Amino acid sequence: MHAKESIHSNCGVVGIYGHKDASQLTYLCLFALQHRGQESAGIVSSDGKNFNHLKKRGLVSDIFSDPNTFNKLPGYIAIGHNRYSTTGGDIEANVQPLVMNLKEGPIAISHNGNLVDSSILRAELMDRGSIFQTTTDNEILIHLIARSKKESFSEKVKEAVTKVKGAYTLVIANRNELTAVRDPKGFRPLCIGRKEGAYIFASESCALDLINAKYIRDVKPGEMIVVNEDGFHSEMIFPEEKKAYCIFEYIYFSRPDSKIFGDNVDKTRRRLGKNLATEKPAEGDIVISVPDSSNTAALGYARTSDIKFEIGLIRNHYIGRTFIHPIQKQRDFSVRIKFNPVEGVIKDKRVILIEDSIVRGTTLKKLVNLIKNAGAKEIHVRISSPPIISPCYYGMDFPTKSELIANNKSVEEIRMHMKVDSLEYLTQDGLLKSVENGDNHYCTACFTGEYPVEIKESFSKGQYEED
Repeated sequence: MHAKESIHSNCGVVGIYGHKDASQLTYLCLFALQHRGQESAGIVSSDGKNFNHLKKRGLVSDIFSDPNTFNKLPGYIAIGHNRYSTTGGDIEANVQPLVMNLKEGPIAISHNGNLVDSSILRAELMDRGSIFQTTTDNEILIHLIARSKKESFSEKVKEAVTKVKGAYTLVIANRNELTAVRDPKGFRPLCIGRKEGAYIFASESCALDLINAKYIRDVKPGEMIVVNEDGFHSEMIFPEEKKAYCIFEYIYFSRPDSKIFGDNVDKTRRRLGKNLATEKPAEGDIVISVPDSSNTAALGYARTSDIKFEIGLIRNHYIGRTFIHPIQKQRDFSVRIKFNPVEGVIKDKRVILIEDSIVRGTTLKKLVNLIKNAGAKEIHVRISSPPIISPCYYGMDFPTKSELIANNKSVEEIRMHMKVDSLEYLTQDGLLKSVENGDNHYCTACFTGEYPVEIKESFSKGQYEED
């Protein structure tokens, strides 16, 4: 059971070049990025001649629990991956990094995002004789690389990525070099760090912090970087386009201690709370959050409204995503196993509850019931994002349009469904004022239905999705 009703981003990626302990450092980075995917994890390493890999379904700490594991992953190059599937199923064959043998030798690839033309490309490649071993997007990229007639590996990669559309950050390793690529609109974050002469690429800067690496900058949208024995080589491989950074990375998904898209997540969430308090004030005695992703927005709301912030819900951090409820009949048990209200804080209080988003509404409704049972006098719900009315096709796992409560109900109808005293959302204007360059740098398709990259009909109907 997840607090966010199954909102997930599909991956965390890591790439390291030039460190004798590349696989160990990759493991630590994956540990910091565990929130980006909990289905599977893997590391591939190279010593310049040989590839070694370990990848399994499960959590990073379980897969790499044996300290001797890293003796079997030698080399100065390593790439890693945490996976949550949005396209392609949660099956063993889809565990990344994918490793394939090409004519020029083995390659490994880790991918975060979704290709919106994947079903069309897959069908075209199969018509030309390609045999697929997985149902993931990045196997398409491997086939495109393998079919390229370009001479150098970097030119093959460049040709392959210019044939696909959608959201992607990639780290790709061959025997003796590391390549990182970000799509031209920059949907997903990818940063660059340095440690002891090594280059590190990671989905979020919190991974760099854990290994005491220095943050350098983000990989630019449309940039391809190749690191090898000749050094660091950057090339802009696409014409400049209007950016479409995923604004939901700020609202919910990225860790608050990360820096993404050039700004700190924590500061942005505080601004979301501040603007929410300005736009949608409420009369209450205390402000509480739905932990953990709403904590900093709640602090921003409380400070702006001059209402005391309290810890009103305690979250159990040790419940895995595959938890089986042995007593399903108990009312609200699926939420109570994850959260418990603090009765001494809530009883006889007018509670302002801050949440970052509402998807289906099932979890929040149960949380409201728990807060009522703890003795709250009133409950006023404030959401630090606009209503979600459309699914995401760029790597954030929202349900179908028909399952999104805000697509089917008005705000007042949702309030009545939740049985709360008031319910208000942050406006689109308030959202964009909370981020740098909000007027032209962000994808807000989940709130507007306006998609910055065309969605093919077959993909939008889920004909390729196999989850």
